[in-house]
Amino acid sequence: MSEHGFHVHGPHDHAVEHAAHGGDDGFASKVAVLTAVLSTVGALFSYEGGHTQNGALLYKNEAAIQKTAASNQWNYYQAKSNKQNLAELSVSLTTGAEREKYVQAIERYKQEKADIKAAAEKLEDAAKEADHESEAEMHIHGRWALATTLLQISIALSAIALLTRKNWLLLGVYGASGIGCVIGAMGFLHL
Repeated sequence: MSEHGFHVHGPHDHAVEHAAHGGDDGFASKVAVLTAVLSTVGALFSYEGGHTQNGALLYKNEAAIQKTAASNQWNYYQAKSNKQNLAELSVSLTTGAEREKYVQAIERYKQEKADIKAAAEKLEDAAKEADHESEAEMHIHGRWALATTLLQISIALSAIALLTRKNWLLLGVYGASGIGCVIGAMGFLHL
């Protein structure tokens, strides 16, 4: 409003004023409520999608840590094998008490290698399990992401339906949101 009492209305002012002063537009009200509900459900789906994606990343990180630890164990195993090979060579080059010392070292290295191998295999199994969990979380994340996308499409369709006043567009809203909710339920049930 200017200083001289002249006021210019925006294109939507009349509609807003009409709605505020008793204008009854049931179609707009229903679509607005539907859009609000879809937005809320979509926000929940989006949150769950982010949560499962973070979980997948944590499992993938754990798998990498376990693989590194397993690799370290296999390197340690290889070092013990090298020492055992040197001890075996020493057995063939020595005699008497010196030779017996190397025979005992060979047996010790064999036992140490067995323990190291078992530890490395356990770490590899833990890495495989973490990879499997990561893949499962990413599968569920895909469900949540698809459900969220379908609800976003529904919201866009409801806006178009509201602007064009086309009831038949609501069929697309109901269809996309229904499929999105079913896929969201599949994500919730980890299917």
